[in-house]
Amino acid sequence: MKQLPWMSIAWPSFLAACALEMLVFVLVDPGDLHSSVLLRHWSGVAIYSSAFFLFWAIAFVSSMLTAWLIQGAGKENET
Repeated sequence: MKQLPWMSIAWPSFLAACALEMLVFVLVDPGDLHSSVLLRHWSGVAIYSSAFFLFWAIAFVSSMLTAWLIQGAGKENET
């Protein structure tokens, strides 16, 4: 099995997380989230950071699955 190209997965997912972070926090103020029971004691920086890493993880998994599916499709075409 060929190794997945990790940097070609990590870099686009990082850029997607950056774009999603900007889009979400243009519309949502972390100060408004403080009324939530779960986020009451979190600072704005903690909310921004947690959201970014969550977005990055989701985008990373999506990119990894895409690379895995492309790799499998290439293997099918070789036979």
